[in-house]
Amino acid sequence: MRRFADRVEAGRELGKRLSEYGGREDVLVLGLPRGGVPVGHEVARALDAPLDVLNVRKLGLPGQEELAMGAVASGGIRVLNEELVEQLRLSEEVIDRVTAQEVVELERRERLYRDDRPAPDVSGRVVILVDDGLATGSTMEAAVRAVRTQGPARVVVAVPTAPPQTCSRLAEVADEVVCLVQPYPFYAVGLSYDDFSEVADDDVRRLLGDAELVG
Repeated sequence: MRRFADRVEAGRELGKRLSEYGGREDVLVLGLPRGGVPVGHEVARALDAPLDVLNVRKLGLPGQEELAMGAVASGGIRVLNEELVEQLRLSEEVIDRVTAQEVVELERRERLYRDDRPAPDVSGRVVILVDDGLATGSTMEAAVRAVRTQGPARVVVAVPTAPPQTCSRLAEVADEVVCLVQPYPFYAVGLSYDDFSEVADDDVRRLLGDAELVG
C-alpha cells in the first residue's frame, strides 16, 4: 500500500493531481482542521491559490467517540449517519446533546483560527475541500453541504487517502472527488502515513498566517 512520509508530502502529491486548477483566479482551497490544513497548505501553494479554513466537527457516538454518527459545520449544517442512527436506535436527545457540545468547540475554533476575519466568499468559485484522509466521510459530507449553501460554481473533495466506499458516497454530493490512495480493507487514516503526528491549534494558525488569506 502506498504510504506518505507526512502531511506535507501528501499535500504536494495532491497538488500535482489537481494541477488543472492551477493559476485560476476562481479557485479557493479550504482545509478542514486540524489535519487538513497542512495538506491544504501544500495544495494551495502548488495551485497558487488562496487558503482558508472550514470548521467542521465530527459527532462522536457517546462512549465510542471515534465512531461518527454525523458531523456539524459552520453555518448551522448538520449531517447524520442515518443508517447508524437507526441501527443503534439513537434518540434525538442524545444526538442534540452531542451536537450542542460540538457546536461550542466549532465556535471556539472559528474565533481562534479566524480572529476577526470574515469567512471567505465562495459564491461562484471552485472550492477545493481538503482533509488529511477520510474514514466514514461524515465530516467531509457536512463540509460539502455547508459550502453548497453559499452557491459555489464547483465543489471538489481532495484527500490523500480514504476507503473506496467513502469516495463513492461523496461523489454523490460533490462535483469531483480526488483521492490518491484507496486502501481495501481500510482500517485507519494514520496507516497511510509514516508520520501522523497531531496537528496543534498553533500549527493551524501559523499555516493560515503563511497563506494568502481571503478576507
